[in-house]
Amino acid sequence: MTPPPDSPDLILVTGPSGAGRTTAIRALEDQGFEVIDNLPLSMVTRMVGDGLDRPLALSLDVRNRDFSVEAVADLVAELRADPGVTVRLLYLDCDADALVRRFSETRRRHPLAPSEDAELGVARELELLAPLADLADLLIDTSALNVHDLKSEMARYFGRREDRLAVSVQSFSYKRGLPRGLDMVFDVRFLRNPHWVPDLRRGTGRDAAVRDHVTGDPHFAPFYARVEELILSLLPAYRDEGRAHLAIGFGCTGGRHRSVALTEMLAESLAAAGWQVSKRHRELDRRATAVPGSGPGDMAHGGSAA
Repeated sequence: MTPPPDSPDLILVTGPSGAGRTTAIRALEDQGFEVIDNLPLSMVTRMVGDGLDRPLALSLDVRNRDFSVEAVADLVAELRADPGVTVRLLYLDCDADALVRRFSETRRRHPLAPSEDAELGVARELELLAPLADLADLLIDTSALNVHDLKSEMARYFGRREDRLAVSVQSFSYKRGLPRGLDMVFDVRFLRNPHWVPDLRRGTGRDAAVRDHVTGDPHFAPFYARVEELILSLLPAYRDEGRAHLAIGFGCTGGRHRSVALTEMLAESLAAAGWQVSKRHRELDRRATAVPGSGPGDMAHGGSAA
């Protein structure tokens, strides 16, 4: 398999230990990239300067011999200044609780806290790498992703797209903050909340009774009509501008009822209109049981990673 013609020449993959770099690198290899793990930073420009026979993906992390945030930032700036190479910095983000749980499941030591609790190492690494998240061309939050989800995300961004814009619609709880990487966010906490109806409380926005309760709010119909019209009118412009992916989020108080119902409905509308669309429910996914993975450099296999 060869990468699509519009793929970058070089992808630098970084992020905290346990966020899924190994999975991401393997996915890129499956898509035709040559991949190298933990290449010393000082050798990167030498490799690129000699020319690339095929697209290259490099995994960079705190285990690299000459790794530092400043060194990575300087490297990215130097590569971006080279008109002969197209480079993308991919940052795999993940919240601290998910990372600590993954280390606990795999019983591996954290590289920044080999003789201490993994929680300390996770906190140190997240603080250390924070500037790189701001520098990234693309950020993928893997907190609620399993291996298969992340592979799908990698294919969405770097696989063969046949000039199609991929849209993801996500639900979330404002109590846990906005998911990173969203392009559009809609707050639906103004709609009546099924949580206060005893017969609906234990359900989710996927249930017909819950959806009927939400859509029965007199404010729902005009709101949804405007949102649907807005997004359907903008998608062709994003596609024509060359965007490969657009992420849309709906947030409510608990991330279980209203935001889930709106996410399901919009995903159905976009699919019916012929758009390539996926959906994700962050808070519902977090309730799934995680299965231990093969190591802290990878994500848990099988279940939710959060």
